[in-house]
Amino acid sequence: MALSARQIPRWFNSVKLSSFVTAMQLGKRFPRAGKTLLHGVSAQPQMSSGNCFLQWGFKAYRTSSLRNSSQSANPSRQEIGSAQSTLLPSVNEQTPKTQKIPSLDSELPLEALDDLPSLAPLQPVSEEEAIQIIADPPLPPDTFTLRDYVDHSETLQKLVHLGVDLSKIEKHPEAANLLLRLDFEKDIKQILMFLKDLGIEDNQLGPYLTKNYAIFSEDLENLKTRVAYLQSKNFSKAQIAQMVRNAPFLLSFSVERLDNRLGFFQKELELSVKKTRDLVVRLPRLLTGSLEPVKENMKVYRLELGFKHNEIQHMITRVPKMLTANKRKLTETFNYVHNVMNIPHHLIVRFPQVFNTRLFKVKERHLFLTYLGRAQYDPTKPNYISLDKFVSIPDEIFCEEIAKASVQDFEKFLKTL
Repeated sequence: MALSARQIPRWFNSVKLSSFVTAMQLGKRFPRAGKTLLHGVSAQPQMSSGNCFLQWGFKAYRTSSLRNSSQSANPSRQEIGSAQSTLLPSVNEQTPKTQKIPSLDSELPLEALDDLPSLAPLQPVSEEEAIQIIADPPLPPDTFTLRDYVDHSETLQKLVHLGVDLSKIEKHPEAANLLLRLDFEKDIKQILMFLKDLGIEDNQLGPYLTKNYAIFSEDLENLKTRVAYLQSKNFSKAQIAQMVRNAPFLLSFSVERLDNRLGFFQKELELSVKKTRDLVVRLPRLLTGSLEPVKENMKVYRLELGFKHNEIQHMITRVPKMLTANKRKLTETFNYVHNVMNIPHHLIVRFPQVFNTRLFKVKERHLFLTYLGRAQYDPTKPNYISLDKFVSIPDEIFCEEIAKASVQDFEKFLKTL
């Protein structure tokens, strides 16, 4: 009679108890396995009928349980296999050989190690295993410096090799986030090649990129279009390279804005095309900076200082920085040169470099010449001192050629001021 899978555990417990009693009785009649019968000879372990029956029952229980778990996959086939595996053998049927179950303490062969399951992520490890684990330090989730990311970012490492000052860029959080998202080969290399073709030298790339890191967010085709526009306005390649070096943000402005700026200076100052081009080449910040200081200074020269329009044109073409100079500095320098030194407008127009000189230097030299009796700035009189030499030459030449005194005398005089 076949047993169902649910009846096997209950039947197996009863068989196990009866087999244990039978085995104890037989053990008293026969010696234990491995007990020495003769000198130097060991007896083979004996297998009782009860033990064989016990192992057969365990094997039948395992077979039925495994097949019962796969019942949902093939129910009809499972019922037939379960019935065949649970039939009791006849007395004359030979008991199959029992399969040896390896002990947990026995060593597994190398081939069996490949079949072992991998460790679970949350499985605890011993202290010895934990010591052997080597992990990279995690990136800080929030930091105020790019130094913590340099060791982990190939892009930052190569920018440092180019001479980029990351300490200045990290002051702008949006710039730091931009560099960390960029890939050097895909996003940066093509911009570097473009700048080199434009005329930027290798030793100039670092300072340039430190100031205009935003160029990495620009489209390469837009950059080429802006260069092509400047070339269409007859700017040479050398002039464009000079403008880009002196005004790093020049290529970040659209063609429309560049065209509007060139038109403003040509119209406002009434300059020719050539003079306008020369003006922005010498001071390209006129194309990138604010126009408010320029408009304000034009009013100062015309209304407060009393210069004529053609005089303003001449001065700004000679010294373009006069368009963006500080208003207070302009008025103080003019008042001292015109009202204290008594130099008229037309001489100031001829030597506008005086507006680009520090006022204390003008005062020191004028007072020293006045002390020596040589402060003579009228070209129609003898011992005339040119305003150009007065402000441009170093102290040694000034003392020797103009003041006719030694540098030590000039330094002693300055201590009395």
